[in-house]
Amino acid sequence: MTAPRVEPPLPPVQRDRNRWLLVLILVLFLGSALVAGALRFSGWRPAGMQNRGELLNPPADLRGQTLRLSDGTVYDWRPVERRWRILVAPPADCASDCVELSRQLDLVWQLFGRNADHVDILWLGEVPEGAIRNSAWRVVEADQNLRATLPRVDGGAGEADNGVPAYVVDPNGFVILRYAPGFDPGDLRGDMAKLLKLR
Repeated sequence: MTAPRVEPPLPPVQRDRNRWLLVLILVLFLGSALVAGALRFSGWRPAGMQNRGELLNPPADLRGQTLRLSDGTVYDWRPVERRWRILVAPPADCASDCVELSRQLDLVWQLFGRNADHVDILWLGEVPEGAIRNSAWRVVEADQNLRATLPRVDGGAGEADNGVPAYVVDPNGFVILRYAPGFDPGDLRGDMAKLLKLR
């Protein structure tokens, strides 16, 4: 039977180097975790993760609303289809602003490409003469109850009095984002592109 082999002790320099290396690894790990936690709780997010529209908290719930289309049929939510909606609720006297907005929404919808079939544009009330409409458009009869459910539908502090806000409605019927009157259509497109990836 052979005697167990005894390892010679590490030289003090090597032992100290190993200890410092272990301490450095712990500091790097805990330091990065602390920085990430501080950023998370401060509300900071990378630019690509931020919404450009106003995130509504809590979201407005439209599931109990009966949306009747201009042809008299009822618009069903059908969440299983994972269909997103862009809802526009213009004031009654909207003319040239609404025509321009319809052009912008048509362009945004076309830029969704293959995902465009999963987006409806709901226009609340009468569509002005000259507005551009595409296959995604659903004209919803003017309904004061529906209009009253939409957050700040007639503008908010510091916003244009006669502008047209737009909303993003999720597949279940919750209004999750609001775009103030005069919004940049590129902001709507950017947010919707991210949401459509969630399908």
